[in-house]
Amino acid sequence: MLAENAPPVCAERIAGVDFLIRKMQKITSLNIVRACCVLLAFLFVALNPNAVAADKKKAVVKAPPGMAALPLELPKPAFVGTPQNIKGVKQLEKPLGRPRPPFFAPKGVKNLALGKKISGSDEEPIVGDLKMITDGDKKAADGSYVELGPFTQYIQVDLEAEKEIYAVLFWHYHKQARVYFDVVVQVSNDPEFAKSTTIYNNDHDNSAELGVGKDNHYVETSEGRLLDAKGVKGRYVRFYSGGNNASDLNHYIEVEVYGK
Repeated sequence: MLAENAPPVCAERIAGVDFLIRKMQKITSLNIVRACCVLLAFLFVALNPNAVAADKKKAVVKAPPGMAALPLELPKPAFVGTPQNIKGVKQLEKPLGRPRPPFFAPKGVKNLALGKKISGSDEEPIVGDLKMITDGDKKAADGSYVELGPFTQYIQVDLEAEKEIYAVLFWHYHKQARVYFDVVVQVSNDPEFAKSTTIYNNDHDNSAELGVGKDNHYVETSEGRLLDAKGVKGRYVRFYSGGNNASDLNHYIEVEVYGK
């Protein structure tokens, strides 16, 4: 009786169900194919010793004879990703997108600036004390930076004797993504810098009156700015800056000078 009273099955409904079944089967098949491709790729890399060896060779950079990678200890990053809020800065280099490669210097070099005397154009900073710039604290914390006055300012490290300098590394404020302007780094044996060697200059309009520079502007990060000093000899290292894209003030967290 129930079968006799049941409504006839609609042909369109049957066709729709059949379509859905075939679509689900197609999706399932595609997923299986994708999974197989991923598995095959993994097995190729895992079982191919040449591919593994190539990866290891690519990851490890061999030091030249008599050289070693600088023993750098970097602070933790305070921000991640590519900054989007920096506009209107000319000659701004693009982020590397990966950790900085090792820097090689002669074996036996060390950070000569640690604990050394710091002087500068602003002897009474707005925030902090100049001696903090060589105390080994590189963190982006609020209590770790020194804030100098506006416009062009400099700090100067006394290495206490003439040294061969192979690398200079320094950190401005890196809790936020900022670009500092008129960044100039010089080395001299004269505390007044009447005669000096410039190893970095991104002052493109000579507003610091130290000459027109050709180096790039860059975004401050926890890696700091690493310069190749090429073995220049000197006792004093001076760091200039002229404000940043957020304000006219100048900030330093730490400087390191590697040599012997």
